[in-house]
Amino acid sequence: MRNSKVDMLHGPLFKNIVIFAIPVILGGWMQLFFHAADVVVIGQFCGSASVGAMGATGAISNLIINMFMGLSAGVTVTVANAAGSRDDNMIQKAVHTAILTAIIGGLCVACIGVPMAPTLLRWMDTPVGVIGKSTLYMRIILGGNLFSLLYNFGAAVMRAVGDSRKPLFFVTISGALNVLHNLFFVLVLKMDVAGVALATVIANATSSFLVLRSLSKRTDACRFVISRLAIHKESFKKILRIGIPSGIQASMFAISNVIIQSSINSFGEAMMSANTAGGNINGFMANAVTGFGTAAINFVGQNMGAKKYHRVRRVIWTCVRISSVLGLVLGSITYIFGRPLLGIYITDSPEAIAYGFTRLKYMSIPYTFYAIYDAFSASLRGLGKSSLAMAMSLCGTCAVRVLWIYTVFAAFRTPDVLYLSYPISWCLTAIGMCTCVLLTLRKLPKHDMDEITAV
Repeated sequence: MRNSKVDMLHGPLFKNIVIFAIPVILGGWMQLFFHAADVVVIGQFCGSASVGAMGATGAISNLIINMFMGLSAGVTVTVANAAGSRDDNMIQKAVHTAILTAIIGGLCVACIGVPMAPTLLRWMDTPVGVIGKSTLYMRIILGGNLFSLLYNFGAAVMRAVGDSRKPLFFVTISGALNVLHNLFFVLVLKMDVAGVALATVIANATSSFLVLRSLSKRTDACRFVISRLAIHKESFKKILRIGIPSGIQASMFAISNVIIQSSINSFGEAMMSANTAGGNINGFMANAVTGFGTAAINFVGQNMGAKKYHRVRRVIWTCVRISSVLGLVLGSITYIFGRPLLGIYITDSPEAIAYGFTRLKYMSIPYTFYAIYDAFSASLRGLGKSSLAMAMSLCGTCAVRVLWIYTVFAAFRTPDVLYLSYPISWCLTAIGMCTCVLLTLRKLPKHDMDEITAV
């Protein structure tokens, strides 16, 4: 992995963006594949009720986790800006501030989530038949979330300086261990959802150890030294300025999804299982397009730090074009093979498969709108306009979905009407994000700083 860094400031953009994004996408797919293995193992050996119990925790867990996970966007932009401007001192401060922030965030998630799990699940109208398993699963996942935050913050540092391959390597190792532990805990020890949750925590602990070990062995400004852990005011303020709006945006998404999950729960266990399986399939699509969103935020961040404004513009439009085409292709494939894919997850309920295909129908072909929206949103964060991206997401996505649930869906309570809220909100938000990016780019200098200096 000696040549694992991608030069974000020079060279052909399309090629470098693709080279950077592919490991990010594969890493996301690996994580989803191993989560899919969780669902498949539970579905095959414990039944659809246990699958539904796991799925019922997703939206509410994300509500708690996403605020802290959103801070990783602040880490990315802070380190990328410093790398672009070749400020090694700022990189060092940002790295150690980021890791300590991850530790504090993980402890906060555990303190909030573990005791409140059963209450939060009852608020979501989780069926009595699965709430016991859901509570146990949720408590284990949130209790061990510290390791997930450490990995994601460490990986954000690596990607900000152009290295997207090592995080892929680490998540592959930890994911393979996850599958092995799944089989052992579920098949041998008969631990059901608790075994799957414990396997996930062990896998996250492995990946966090590997990423921190790698950072500690670096010889550049990104080197991690445990004795240097501290909250550096300037870095922390910048991480918060970019990260808090990203976290709020993600949490508001989670709130809208909690409301949607409550509506899903009202249809019963078959619908819950279907939504879990369908969501996992859609997750593979999401990770593909957000891989180029990750590329956008890193490439834009470094080039903004280097004051290469012409290249910033080219990065944004290149990522938007790639993401939109990819979203359309993957959406078409998912729609065509939807039922066979659902059959991998659900083996004992034709009704659940039918519900699952309803979800895929509304969240596959229109997925290109989400891809466009995500690329623009990531670009705004790279430009330092995280609050603007947050505001547009809250208005165009979260508010629209909540309004839809309490008006249109309240009048026509069918799965089709429920899932139709997704493509409508994606389309509206994509238009809004595009407008925000265009207005922001108009305010940037027309020429790069080195060109201005030369003149």
